[in-house]
Amino acid sequence: MFSTLKQEKPVLIEAPGKAQKVVIWLHGLGADGHDFEEIVPHLSLPEQHGIRFIFPHAPISPVTINGGMQMHSWYDIRSENLLEDVDAAGVRVSCYRVFELIENQIKEGITASNIYLAGFSQGGLVALNAALSGQYSLGGVIALSTYCPMAEQFYLHRDMPILMLHGEQDPVVPIHIAEASRDAIQKGGYQVEWHSFDMQHQVCAEELVQIGEWLQART
Repeated sequence: MFSTLKQEKPVLIEAPGKAQKVVIWLHGLGADGHDFEEIVPHLSLPEQHGIRFIFPHAPISPVTINGGMQMHSWYDIRSENLLEDVDAAGVRVSCYRVFELIENQIKEGITASNIYLAGFSQGGLVALNAALSGQYSLGGVIALSTYCPMAEQFYLHRDMPILMLHGEQDPVVPIHIAEASRDAIQKGGYQVEWHSFDMQHQVCAEELVQIGEWLQART
């Protein structure tokens, strides 16, 4: 259905043994699919966890807020007004890219309920939008250090588990913006599990353990 969207081959970390679940993890602005591949051993998952991890690469495109510099980006960021100046069309195109990855996994025999989306910063915004507006009811979505300016448009999959994690000293996506996004999602009838950490725009060991525990609770 979405095969017209060219995609660079994602980084793949295959599950030990037979894959029973899949996590599709989207990186942040200017990074690529290799950015998070090193985190898997730090999730404290059991040895035979049965989870396949897929780390796609965003396309390279100009980013307005960075002077038009070309970099891996899921959508354009035009200003620091993150909640109101939104490249909605770019977000939607990236959602289609995620939908194609989901469909590929379903073709390989993984049910939609065993597929999870995760994303950091830009990737977290796309993960939330793809999970809560796509046709498939997925196993859940993990949103790290991100925001969600279009939450009022969500109405599907209100029972989907949502995990949001954020740094209390984040200078890129200030925590009050993340909290406003969380509140908007909850206002739409969704249940959000929220955790904040003593960190900036990054990930920390405690956060990774939290993610691992959340995933194990659904395996």
